[in-house]
Amino acid sequence: MIDLPFTLDQLRIIKAIASEGSFKKAADSLYISQPAVSLQVHNLERQLNVLIFDRGNRKASFTEEGEMLLRYGNRILSLCDETCRAIDDLHNLQGGTLIVGASQTTGTYLMPRLIGLFRQKYPQVAVQLQVHSTRRIAWSVANGHINLAIIGGEVPPELKNMLQVTSYAEDELALILPKSHPFSMLTTIQKEDLYRLRFIALDRQSTIRKVIDKVLNQNGIDSTRFKIEMELNSVEAIKNAVQSGLGAAFVSVSAIAKELELGVLHWVKIEDIIIKRTLSIIVNPKKYRSKASEIFSKEILTLFVSPCINEYESNIQNE
Repeated sequence: MIDLPFTLDQLRIIKAIASEGSFKKAADSLYISQPAVSLQVHNLERQLNVLIFDRGNRKASFTEEGEMLLRYGNRILSLCDETCRAIDDLHNLQGGTLIVGASQTTGTYLMPRLIGLFRQKYPQVAVQLQVHSTRRIAWSVANGHINLAIIGGEVPPELKNMLQVTSYAEDELALILPKSHPFSMLTTIQKEDLYRLRFIALDRQSTIRKVIDKVLNQNGIDSTRFKIEMELNSVEAIKNAVQSGLGAAFVSVSAIAKELELGVLHWVKIEDIIIKRTLSIIVNPKKYRSKASEIFSKEILTLFVSPCINEYESNIQNE
């Protein structure tokens, strides 16, 4: 057996230095003294017979050998975490953590509902939800930091060979209007009527905006002809702006359930067109899938596309 020239604690220290940017901040994050960090780095360099850090810079700067050690160290520590999660799973969900991710709209309006159902049935399992851009979520799944995720955009091209992407459900995009708008008296408008509206949209760099524009264009609607009066950075801000009479907007139907129930927004259909986007589930098939994530997939995710979800929620609440 080969004697390893490093310990897991030393790898954790190297990772902390890379993350925090200095020996002192790394020591604080690990709750140990700075001299202890310096001693471990010195011992590691002596054991490996290489310099890990460039002492010429005030900020902790890795040498080429140090960068290589950091890359492999992160993989080793990730595998250790995966091993611990696998062992915890042997206790039949009597604990443990489920880490799920979602892109912005899905994470704000759909996932909390699904997580609520899961927690009612498995209250002993802690659940973490991470909501970011599709790109960031995809990278987190690829790196094994998230068990599974639901996204509404496209997986970055460089990750398509790493991730398993499964079409999950169709999410309809609704055209919403202020209750005071003349079109709010109508249930349906013509495609050409869209070019007479003033629109409120997400920032043009946002994933959701790009998805909406793409879906509209696929349905023969030229979004470049829209009169964009305002760009905002959240769906909530857009809904409030529409409700205040500032314009029309396209948003996910899942984002307006409460407003439609209260009657503060009007959803008008476009004749002969139903605008939808595909939600996808992404996992990394080469990473460990926890029992909690498998149950979440089989028992909870299937409810979203099933007509029995409201009945299921009612049954859970009555138990």
